[in-house]
Amino acid sequence: MQTLQTTSLRVVENQLFILDQQALPQEKSWLDASSVETLVGHIHALRVRGAPLIGLSASLLLALLAERGNSRDELAVALETLRASRPTAVNLMNNLDRMKQALWQEDFVPALVAEALRLIEEDKQLCDAIAKAGSALVKPGSRLLTHCNTGGLATAGVGTALGVIAHAHQQGLVSNVWVDETRPLLQGGRLTAWELGELGVPYQLIVDSMAASLMAKGEVDAVWVGADRIAANGDVANKIGTYSLAVLAKFHGIPFYVAAPHTTLDPDCPNGEAIPIEQRAASEVTGVAGSFGAVQWAPEKARVYNPAFDVTPAALIAGWVLDTGVVTPEAVSNGFFRGSAV
Repeated sequence: MQTLQTTSLRVVENQLFILDQQALPQEKSWLDASSVETLVGHIHALRVRGAPLIGLSASLLLALLAERGNSRDELAVALETLRASRPTAVNLMNNLDRMKQALWQEDFVPALVAEALRLIEEDKQLCDAIAKAGSALVKPGSRLLTHCNTGGLATAGVGTALGVIAHAHQQGLVSNVWVDETRPLLQGGRLTAWELGELGVPYQLIVDSMAASLMAKGEVDAVWVGADRIAANGDVANKIGTYSLAVLAKFHGIPFYVAAPHTTLDPDCPNGEAIPIEQRAASEVTGVAGSFGAVQWAPEKARVYNPAFDVTPAALIAGWVLDTGVVTPEAVSNGFFRGSAV
């Protein structure tokens, strides 16, 4: 495969490398991800993360394994192992469905390579289209609030919700971005803050529980988030804490927007209750670990409930910004996500 580089993925001499998103922003480290076991480990540890990026990394690895001479049967097993690595984000399943079709072509090796590269280029184009469509909803002087990380670190392109914010900033529409730290792994504090700083977008970091007070003071004009899965009725699964923001935004009369590519849609999933929610390790809540070592602040035997995602009902969402354009609540009520319009 040709040499390839995105913000978070790199292919060099038939080897896949991922940018370690656990080490950011203090360290920019590239890790080998050239085996199924290694990549699955990176996905579980959130060293590689973001719904679009997870799907793209799995697709690239399958193509590289094919070029190394893995048989069709071996690749089929690898594909299903990768599929099971992250249950909530549907981009992974959608991408691997396309790779599976390529796998069963007669000349499957070049077919897998071509499909993986096509997915990368498509994601870049999808991100650009989302950014353009979403920025049309941003008013001059906007103070925006975002949750988790939805930028170039999570995609092959400019990102989803953060791509919208960056594009709107380039147009002079953004005065400030409130960045939720985003529990449990502080992906807003570590990753979104870093990306906005790199882009020159003015931002302020807040703990997750501060959003309500900011909204009450009239300091938030809109909320922008991404999605890991959009159900047929418009319900959205996203990083834990998203639902809280949607409820707060509704109470304060603030528009709440979801930005995602069409690869995040799951028309076969009827509603949010049918979305599987990944449970994370208790240690992510009871303490913290990093290059500085490990700190335990909760009692050793503390019981922990640690879902990685929650579900935001469609009724709380002002608009779904896809690569195909803005989808209104009326369109969703009329079955947009269930029908052929998707």
